[in-house]
Amino acid sequence: MSDVTTTDLYEVTMALSYLHEDMSGSATFSLFVRDLPAERGFLVSAGTEPALEYLSAFRITSADVGDFASALHRPYADVAGLRGITFTGEVRAVPEGRVVFAGEPLLEVTAPLAQAQLVETFLLNQVSHQTAVASKAVRSVLAASGRPVVDFSLRRIHGTSAGMQAARTTALTGFAGTSNVAAAVRWGLPASGTMAHSYVEAFPDEEAAFRAFARAHPGPVTFLVDTYDAVRGVRTAARVLRDLRRGPGCAVRLDSGDLGALARRARAELDSAGLPEVRVVASGGLDEYGVDSLVRSGAPIDVYAVGTRVGTSADAPYLDSAYKLVEYDGRPVMKLSSAKVTSPGRKQVFRRPDGDDVIALSDEPGPAGAEPLLRTVMSDGRRLFPPDTLPEGQARLTADLEDLPADTLRIRDPRPGRAVLSERLSELTSDLSRHLRSDRPRSEGRTAKGPARAAHGNQPRPGTAWNQ
Repeated sequence: MSDVTTTDLYEVTMALSYLHEDMSGSATFSLFVRDLPAERGFLVSAGTEPALEYLSAFRITSADVGDFASALHRPYADVAGLRGITFTGEVRAVPEGRVVFAGEPLLEVTAPLAQAQLVETFLLNQVSHQTAVASKAVRSVLAASGRPVVDFSLRRIHGTSAGMQAARTTALTGFAGTSNVAAAVRWGLPASGTMAHSYVEAFPDEEAAFRAFARAHPGPVTFLVDTYDAVRGVRTAARVLRDLRRGPGCAVRLDSGDLGALARRARAELDSAGLPEVRVVASGGLDEYGVDSLVRSGAPIDVYAVGTRVGTSADAPYLDSAYKLVEYDGRPVMKLSSAKVTSPGRKQVFRRPDGDDVIALSDEPGPAGAEPLLRTVMSDGRRLFPPDTLPEGQARLTADLEDLPADTLRIRDPRPGRAVLSERLSELTSDLSRHLRSDRPRSEGRTAKGPARAAHGNQPRPGTAWNQ
């Protein structure tokens, strides 16, 4: 099954109608998140690279047309006009790893209308999911305060494709490794793993299990010590490691119970056994909230392994994201639906050294000293730069996090960062809204000021000047 047909049916029905009506003008769609989830002070842009890979390869084949015809219960000839369509448009996007806020375009697609419509579902899927997971994962990194965090999410995440995306996006946010072998190989990530409780249970006792594991793995090993009794398991692990002279690089893992109290007991047992270099790893239902509590309590945990809650972004499992038409054939357009109002035109987002971000029209000059976030990454359907690497995204994120206020970075009850609208964008939005709400036909002149361009989202405040 082709990625081209991994789409909502209404994308196809709309595209067919556009072709039938000869509506082939240039359209700009903007992809953004309307509101930040609760307990999020910011988002981390992710999923752009997979989206660009998809657009670069987008081509509707005869087989795809056959699948569309089958889904529509129509003859092949009725939908044959879709055959051969490729993506020939332009994409402007916020690079992966950048901090973003509600209302800010993560990417904008400008292409012939049918093309831009057909790619909506896949782009929303890729960017929304990966941005949600990245925005959750980075909070675990912040909570760990410099201690390594490892991705253990694959086994309970919502499908193996989501597991690959989680491994990639957690690496983007600074995770030290992943249990996902395929992801480790594909992206050159450190693979991390220990043993399961079933492994220990398969042997007569813990010591037999630990010694057998050590025989099979001559390097550093990590023993899971809480299958029966955690403190006794730590003592057994310490005895085996000391007998085998295996201290450096080795660890014990705690996976259940009062992890803070058990970590203190484990650290004491290891130190008394002359193994201060053996680390304590904690796992078991952790996310940024659990990690934050453990770190604040002073628990002597060296490595945190997080899984299901982070890989599924359990407390905020989706983003209120949208892919909205903002301009067609040179005409600004907008949506007026209650609680889902958008603003018209192509955008740019400016990040100021001090103050809120500014969402402006794409042809506006930015505030003095401000950095534009959206950059053109595709033109005429071709990528303009080599694919970004994960280290490049990590570097961007590190720099952006350093510039965020401490209250925006808080794990609990953060103060959300925000964006404001430029005056020109605010005026265009207000004027076009009044025009659309009037009874006059659209052909009776334009009330919109400036060129046919603008922004969107419910979060940014309108009518804000540069100096505010």
